[in-house]
Amino acid sequence: MALSAALLAPGRANAFEGIEPWRTLPQTLRGTQRVPLPAAGTEAAPADTLRALYPALAACWQVPEGLSRFERAEITARLSLRRDGSVIGTPQITFAKAPGDTKTREILIRATLDAIARCTPVRLTPALGGAIAGRPLALRFIYDGPRGQGI
Repeated sequence: MALSAALLAPGRANAFEGIEPWRTLPQTLRGTQRVPLPAAGTEAAPADTLRALYPALAACWQVPEGLSRFERAEITARLSLRRDGSVIGTPQITFAKAPGDTKTREILIRATLDAIARCTPVRLTPALGGAIAGRPLALRFIYDGPRGQGI
């Protein structure tokens, strides 16, 4: 018997019983952001939605020296934030796709971890901070290379 079937078997308590699915957040909050972002003229207001959070976390991503000549690279970082927008622990790289050798992949990983370090603590409203505190965030960065930058 599958584990989930065993947990939901008749007579067993269900931890999610009574919770309406549309009122809960998913286990991992996922977002995708194309980088680098266009430069913003003024300091942005605190993020109050997930849609505003992902660009705030990606705003510090810069094209590293060894990656600028490639057409496309993708990387996903998994992290959790505190209510104040600071990172809990160390972000983990769960996926990285870069053309070239392992050195290129390492450059991409370093650029992503450095960007997260520069952008945190990210400014959050108290409501968003309370809603996402401790929840895993999976943020996917997509770099489209010179062609994606209009070059």
